[in-house]
Amino acid sequence: MRRFFQQLFHSFPIQLLLLHLRSNLLLLSLWMVLLLMMSGSLGRRLGLQYLFLDPEYLGEVNFLSFYIVGLALGGFFMSWNLTTYLLTAQYFPFLASLTRPFSKFSVNNLLLPLAFGGFYLLLIGYFQDHYQEMPLAENAWHLLALMLGSLTLVIGYSVYFNFTNRDISYYQRKRLPPNQVSLHITPGHRRADLDYLKLDRNRLKVWTYLGENLRPRLVRSVAHYESRLLLNIFKQNHLNALALQLISMMLLLVLGYLVDWEIFRIPAGASIIILFSLLIAFIGALTYWFAAWRAFVIILLLFGINYITSFGIFNHPSAAYGLNYEGERAVYSYDRLQEICYEDQVNKDLAATQQILTTRVGLMDTGEEKPKIVFLCASGGGLKAATWSTHVLQKADSLSSGRLFDHTVLMTGASGGMLGMAYQRELYRLNKENRNQVYKREYLDRISLDLLNSIAFTLVANDIFVPWRRFEYGGHNYFRDRGYVLEEQLNENTEGILDRPLAAYRQEEINGEVPLLYLSPAIVNDGRQMIISPQGVSFMMLPPVGFEQPKAYEIDAVDFRWLLGAQGADSLRFLTALRMNATYPYVLPTVHLPTQPTITLVDAGFRDNYGIQSATRFIQVYQDWIKENTSGVVLVQITSSERIESIPASDASGIVESLFNPLGIAGKVLDVQELQHDNTLSFIHDLLGPEHFELIRFIYRPTNEKKLEASVSFHLTQQEKQDVLEALALPANKESMRRLLGSLNGVE
Repeated sequence: MRRFFQQLFHSFPIQLLLLHLRSNLLLLSLWMVLLLMMSGSLGRRLGLQYLFLDPEYLGEVNFLSFYIVGLALGGFFMSWNLTTYLLTAQYFPFLASLTRPFSKFSVNNLLLPLAFGGFYLLLIGYFQDHYQEMPLAENAWHLLALMLGSLTLVIGYSVYFNFTNRDISYYQRKRLPPNQVSLHITPGHRRADLDYLKLDRNRLKVWTYLGENLRPRLVRSVAHYESRLLLNIFKQNHLNALALQLISMMLLLVLGYLVDWEIFRIPAGASIIILFSLLIAFIGALTYWFAAWRAFVIILLLFGINYITSFGIFNHPSAAYGLNYEGERAVYSYDRLQEICYEDQVNKDLAATQQILTTRVGLMDTGEEKPKIVFLCASGGGLKAATWSTHVLQKADSLSSGRLFDHTVLMTGASGGMLGMAYQRELYRLNKENRNQVYKREYLDRISLDLLNSIAFTLVANDIFVPWRRFEYGGHNYFRDRGYVLEEQLNENTEGILDRPLAAYRQEEINGEVPLLYLSPAIVNDGRQMIISPQGVSFMMLPPVGFEQPKAYEIDAVDFRWLLGAQGADSLRFLTALRMNATYPYVLPTVHLPTQPTITLVDAGFRDNYGIQSATRFIQVYQDWIKENTSGVVLVQITSSERIESIPASDASGIVESLFNPLGIAGKVLDVQELQHDNTLSFIHDLLGPEHFELIRFIYRPTNEKKLEASVSFHLTQQEKQDVLEALALPANKESMRRLLGSLNGVE
């Protein structure tokens, strides 16, 4: 038994794995991160695990979608083998004496890929069986597709190396002169002398290795081989591996040019795996060329890339399509913001918006002298929020016989929630003569269609390799990036009805044909809100009392059209405005505006994830008009996440964890917002009086047996979608619907 364990310990697969643990921890960390994402331990709330466990291609989860992920996984495995062969082959000189050394290296390097692949298959099988309730045959079919995809790539690589790699028999036939090559492995910093390594007492002790037939074989001594012979084999194999990795990168570059074609938008999970394959190749190349200096070189590269990309020729910031970036830039300073707050423009905007309210209320055919008016506030939360807000609005408007939309004067919110709101408003505008069209299930299905596959693939294939590609919109040229692809995919999903300039909505809002809609992305530079509307909204830049007491209160919002009027604010693509309002960092690029200094915008959720701040300020500004011309306000809050969550304990943390514990509140931005919003809503309640203000909340809560909440992502599985739709039948939401219908129909 002792002899068996000794042989096992000195076998090539075990010694290779130990060498990875000793020398390649950075590469191994990539496996760990990918595994954590697949299992849901990392990014569960964002739904990252579903991208791997339920991949979608061309709108469907099927054999082909799993096969494509399998291809990416096979590429990941081979990238690992190629990279580790470059880094470790010289520690095992006996490889050079074998036929097809890379093939045998790959077979013996299978422990990690096999364990990883096996665990991944178990995760998929368990998820599809327990959460998707998929039939066993279909589940097995998908698992087979994944394995076939992986094998396809592995076999393809094997065939390539079989025809291009040279082994010892080739060089023995050639009989190269001994002075043709150096006796040292290049590059110079890796001076591993093969005359030293090939001696049995000096190399890593390996007694056995596995052949291609998986049978163990004894390792033969290579001390009798000339060093130049072994060196030639390793050099040629290394160059071949580097060439194949370069070809793979060139293929991705080509695919980056094809991203506009739907057929090339591969599953997001496959794109992420490809990205990790590139990271393995990149880190491996740095280690191969710079060895112990790799950490320093990586840091130097980061600083160098940051410096180089600060120059215009290499800097490709994401733009707001429709704006002019070529002419004079708008001055953004606090002094300039203060200027407008104490000019006649504020009074003009106040009067213009009041007239819009009067016109809108005048069109409400209720038979009441003073009707109720509705404010709709939708939270962020990716496609979950978009689907939830769409579903709630469709159902409530249908049950109220169209009264909900007819009584709505303002829509506000963040991220995904506003995608659903804007889509419903547009459907309302297009189908006023046939309101039943707005309630079609087709529209609910369309707003929940995947957006993430195209984003993820563009990040890998375009933003990394071909970020200089351009397109034209409104007479201006802009760089293509994943922000552009999101807009195009959303435009495709919604059949192009949202592809209008911002100004196209101005007259329709003035005529009272559609409710006002405010988008409010956050400004990264100073944390203020950017209020985007086709109307003048300078009165939203300060609390009302601030206009009466100059400089006593700080400006906390900016009128987009006022600031960027000279840069073409009216020509802003409405899809871009929606994208800026939903710019979750890293998933989408932050948008740079043509200002001096340049300001950037991110998701509205960082300031107001529920739209409450914008709605309550609007109510505060027009409180007198509301009291005089309406019978009260109904504020409908449509939120895609639980408001009151369980309180986590913090008394069982160790000394290291406790160092970070005080920073935990930084991750509770939304919870802090909810507390502040409740305080603001109570203020509005007192301001208008209980008879003139009613707050109605529709809250998504999971309805499935496992109480798994749908993810905050631009991808929604069919099971998650069904869970979101069924949440409206929860007792709390049924009660909210009853109250809403009662308010709209004048029933207490």
